Amino acid sequence: MGTEIWPIIKLALRKTVGEAAFTNWINPLELSLLDESMAQFNAPTKFIGDWVARNYGDAIKLEFAKQGESIDRLSFGVKAKSSAIITPKPHITPKAERTKTGSADLPGAALDPRFTFDNFVVGKPNELAHAAARRVAEGGEVSFNPLFLHGGVGLGKTHLMHAIAWEIKKRDPNARILYLSAEQFMYRFVQALRFKDTISFKEMFRSVDVLMVDDVQFIAGKSSTQEEFFHTFNALIDQNKQLIISGDRSPIDMEHLEDRIKSRLQWGLVVDVHPTDYELRLGILQSKQETQARYNSTVEISPGVLEFMAHRISSNVRVLEGALTRLYAFGSLVGRPITLEMAQESLSDILRATDRKVTIDEIIRKVTDHYGVNLTDMLSARRSRSIARPRQVAMYLSKKLTSKSLPEIGRRFGKRDHTTVIHAVKKIEELQSIDNQIANDLEVLRRMLEG
Repeated sequence: MGTEIWPIIKLALRKTVGEAAFTNWINPLELSLLDESMAQFNAPTKFIGDWVARNYGDAIKLEFAKQGESIDRLSFGVKAKSSAIITPKPHITPKAERTKTGSADLPGAALDPRFTFDNFVVGKPNELAHAAARRVAEGGEVSFNPLFLHGGVGLGKTHLMHAIAWEIKKRDPNARILYLSAEQFMYRFVQALRFKDTISFKEMFRSVDVLMVDDVQFIAGKSSTQEEFFHTFNALIDQNKQLIISGDRSPIDMEHLEDRIKSRLQWGLVVDVHPTDYELRLGILQSKQETQARYNSTVEISPGVLEFMAHRISSNVRVLEGALTRLYAFGSLVGRPITLEMAQESLSDILRATDRKVTIDEIIRKVTDHYGVNLTDMLSARRSRSIARPRQVAMYLSKKLTSKSLPEIGRRFGKRDHTTVIHAVKKIEELQSIDNQIANDLEVLRRMLEG
């Protein structure tokens, strides 16, 4: 069996990696050689080949194995322009031919029908983000543009962005909405450069009514993409078009992101989507239980199971929802009620993986947010009390909540000596017994960090 198996493998990969990833990364590849334990591909660009090797290499090898081919190594080359291989040029409808038919004619990522405001469970950690998203979705004049949502994985940023898009489409079916990840933005820009078609690229992105870019941290350090993003941002703002951007942290804390882009992203409203607390996680589980019950009405969940899950699975909402789906599937298959013992047994791998492991970087980020200080100042040599005290709190929490050594903690705080960490720990231990504000700050930060 030779290169003819590639269409079969592509079909399988389309299901496993998702439509957007398949279109952008897998479909442009051609299998040129299958030789013993090595598969060689032609890619449109070196960048695409390198990206696939890093992110989808294992998935490709697995699909080859399913077809009876044991592949140890993948090789990616770029064919010369004279080659018969032609990667389809991204289709961008000429401006003169466009009709305002909504976002369907815009080549962005698909919107998930599950991600609506009706399905979003609101709690204290996300109430501001939800309120801001609702306000943007209502349309009309908005005082904050862009809306920038930031927070960890699985906290609801993408859900809110999709919900905004669905609400706007419901209100105005002709609205031109483009939702895509920063990775897709970069890919389309690279393709436009390759095909010398940057004019069509600019026309497409600057003719929308609403632009949504997910995971903007992806473009950090990529100068040409940042340049184009900067000009696209300015063009849309000048036209009073709405932008909704998300990232894994506040713009000011994104390393390798140009200062002018950080400044633009902070023009509007920057909202931190905080980690879920116990009450919100329980509310999410109860909401999902109602949905599951409509399809698995015969499955019963014993009292205490949802409470147990809300307490133990605190990493992110996606894992939490996946765990509940697994329980319902298990209960349906074995035909027994879902007891606490069954939950502990069937979710053992998730419970082990989601045991809270706090990192120094996370502590620094939470402390800077809590005290309203700059990350750069936190790690600098500045000794003013407004900076030194939060730094000492962060060092104290790093010592108490992580297994890192004193020298390791010191190095993370601007390459400081371990004696500085010792002094910080002692100082905070003294203060928390006599200063109620410090004691309260520590309690709040502990709860946030330990989920």
